[in-house]
Amino acid sequence: MQQGTKLGRYEIRSMIGLGGMGEVYRAFDPTINRDVAIKILPAAVSADKERLIRFQQEARAAGRLNHPNILTIHHIDTHDGIPYIVSELLEGETLRERMNRSALPLTKTVDYALQVTHGLAAAHGKGIVHRDLKPENLFITKDGRIKILDFGLAKLTTAASTNVGKPDDPTRKVLTEPGTIVGTVNYMSPEQVRAQPLDQRSDIFSFGAILYEMLTNNRAFHGASAVDTMSAILNVEPPGLSATTQAISPFLQRIVNRCLAKIPEERFQSAHDLAFSLEAPTGVAGSESVALPVERTMRTSRERIAWIALTALLILGAFVISYFRRGSEAPGAVRFLIAAPAKTSIIGNTIISPDGRRMVFLATDSSGKNMLWLRALDSLEAQPLAGTDDATPFSFWSPDSRFVGFFAGGKLKKIEVTGGAPQTVCDAPDGRGGTWNSDGVIVFAPHSGSELYRVNALGGVPAPVTRLDPSRQESSHRLPSFLPDGRHFLYTCSPAGEDGRGIYIGSIDSEESKQILKIPSKGEYVSPGYLLFVSDGKLMAQHFDIKSWQLSGDPLTIAEQVVYNPANGTASFSVSTTGTLLYRSNDSSQTQLTWFDRRGKETGKVGPPDLFNPWLSPDGKRVIAELSDEQTGLHNAWLVDLARNLTSRFTFEEKGAHYPLWSPDGTRVAFSSGRHGVWNVYLKSTSGLTEAEPIHKSDTAERASDWSADGRYILIEAESPKTMRDLWVIPLEGSREPIHFLETAFDEMQARFSPDGHWIAYTSNETGKFEVYVQPFPGSGAKWQISTKGGGEPFWRRDGKELFYVTPDKKIMAVDIDLSPALSVGAPKPLFDVKIQGPIGTDNRSHFVASADGQHFLVQITTEGSDFSPVTVVMNWMAGLNS
Repeated sequence: MQQGTKLGRYEIRSMIGLGGMGEVYRAFDPTINRDVAIKILPAAVSADKERLIRFQQEARAAGRLNHPNILTIHHIDTHDGIPYIVSELLEGETLRERMNRSALPLTKTVDYALQVTHGLAAAHGKGIVHRDLKPENLFITKDGRIKILDFGLAKLTTAASTNVGKPDDPTRKVLTEPGTIVGTVNYMSPEQVRAQPLDQRSDIFSFGAILYEMLTNNRAFHGASAVDTMSAILNVEPPGLSATTQAISPFLQRIVNRCLAKIPEERFQSAHDLAFSLEAPTGVAGSESVALPVERTMRTSRERIAWIALTALLILGAFVISYFRRGSEAPGAVRFLIAAPAKTSIIGNTIISPDGRRMVFLATDSSGKNMLWLRALDSLEAQPLAGTDDATPFSFWSPDSRFVGFFAGGKLKKIEVTGGAPQTVCDAPDGRGGTWNSDGVIVFAPHSGSELYRVNALGGVPAPVTRLDPSRQESSHRLPSFLPDGRHFLYTCSPAGEDGRGIYIGSIDSEESKQILKIPSKGEYVSPGYLLFVSDGKLMAQHFDIKSWQLSGDPLTIAEQVVYNPANGTASFSVSTTGTLLYRSNDSSQTQLTWFDRRGKETGKVGPPDLFNPWLSPDGKRVIAELSDEQTGLHNAWLVDLARNLTSRFTFEEKGAHYPLWSPDGTRVAFSSGRHGVWNVYLKSTSGLTEAEPIHKSDTAERASDWSADGRYILIEAESPKTMRDLWVIPLEGSREPIHFLETAFDEMQARFSPDGHWIAYTSNETGKFEVYVQPFPGSGAKWQISTKGGGEPFWRRDGKELFYVTPDKKIMAVDIDLSPALSVGAPKPLFDVKIQGPIGTDNRSHFVASADGQHFLVQITTEGSDFSPVTVVMNWMAGLNS
């Protein structure tokens, strides 16, 4: 296939390899903005329909595997009748290539072997047997991680897998990323040679042959022909490891012997048991003690036993003294604080891993850049998780404590906490929480005005699992948390009518739900039977029966003044299955609307702290912005008279008011409100004497974005579960039927009319990151990208000759624009850095506005001296709770 050829949505970049099992290409996936590997199977192989069906079933099963030591399969499809597989693109070399270069160090051998067994255990646990394990199908990435390749392909080749009339090496060719590799019969199990039914123990035999070769640099079974090799597999024992080196522990000899037992019943019966045995001689994977001579190993073992005995006596003595001093008093809770890393502040939620060993938190640095950080509780330092820039405060753990799911750049992503790049799971324009069960199902809220969806942790198309109920004025389901059965989950309904707000139980098997508490809060279940939630800023625990879904007894207070927003239910607490609790207390962080000139010099402050989403009146004398109520957390619009610096409340919406903006003549304000359940756009006179009226009623959540200079149109952002955030234009004359200006599979937001009304600037993540674009209005399909390295929140100068925006690293940029006779765009120029919180492309309409002449900027910045609270860790938090 030639470069540039389209295979579905994938664009072919180059060939990686060619062999008997097909062709492998490097390709680009524009949907998730990354390179992938595509394997195309040959027509001769796929012509057998029965074998093809078996292969597709096996490949889909392998695609459901979610393990760092197994190649991730993204997609399976056909092109002109030929099946192909889309997988992650690996950089590195095969184990065969590594062994051909030089002998492997013993520590590295054990490390690789353990990784393979962990991957096999994950596959075998799902009922998947590889059947073609060999060094060519084990790939070593550049960061030292083993990836098992080609699950399922062995079944496809079964019918022609052996040719006993030819020497070993040319028997068959199996294509394995990233190139053409020659496979042999050397790693077949005896039952494969005899064409008997196979189970996971066949893979264990193949693994034993690989481990033997890694340790000795010789094949365990090798003959002059395939017949001789297969005969050796059935009848011959390979030479002992001691014949090749004196430094190998007898522990490893016994492991290899047991893997290579001719009778399956005499081998390890599971990869889990095999991994445990591999770790036993060393205590930890890769320890150099594996290579010690027997005498030294035994001496070291005696020394360890002595130290263990002494330590045990000391612990026992301390326990006895403590016991007699305290009598029958139960162990109490232990509390300590964890502060933010140097030059950062902890913001958003902090989550503890299910096993209670690690925590992940969101922190912002002095420039306002957000990133996830990882800290083990037994460590004194935290480390940033590379690739989590601009993450939002709604991360969550996988049930095995190995991955963290998070939202960034309009996507739901996952990252392995021990290393590796983030992987995109699916679109999520403005995620509002997620949860992950042991079957690899993630339930999440893709944006702030949606129901909940489910998606496979490996990726795919999300499907709804809850439905917003208009009768209860529901407009948002968020903050899900799985219950122990992995089928039901808690979630928060907010905002909604007073009777509808609260914590609910939903199911991935149906759209039925039940309200269990009328308090709008994040909820988490903890064994042996407590529901944790926040009410009036207090972290509470109440008895909860997960069989009857009933609360009982009075709620008990665990902590005071926990970070909590009653408007949307967010609450900063997290609990592990092992009895460790994290929470953050209210901090004193503040933002302030501040004037700057084009050089970044501060020239004045506007209004009280914490005003946000500012918008200047056409005459430049007033500002309208949002402010949150301290008690309810709801937003409403407030007016600031700039001459007198006088602030007054403008809207009194019970469900809150968002994104206020001025009409061109300054007599009216448009804003979004959820007064009827769904967020729609309303107009209100600035005199305040008339009631606000809706400009358009819709079941789709709508946000006000801009008002054309001639007063004829209002731009809105409309949310859709299928097309994410779209741009609609609503005429204020006639029927007010919306014009669907821009609807794509990506997010389009933060739209602004040009002063002449013929262009619309907006932010979109169609390239995988947010950039600023300009497009004609009415739409013609043409568009121009304005930003070059990411950007958002565009804002026109009043004469239309300049466009401003913010970069991901928080710089105000200026671009010269000429709108007539044809659009001409200059190069972006940085003006000054701004200390603003949060990523570009969130639901904040804008952190800044510019004066009419473009010489001054009103920016929402984080004030100096803001105090962000540390994390409180409570070990054995249930101690002292009344039963």
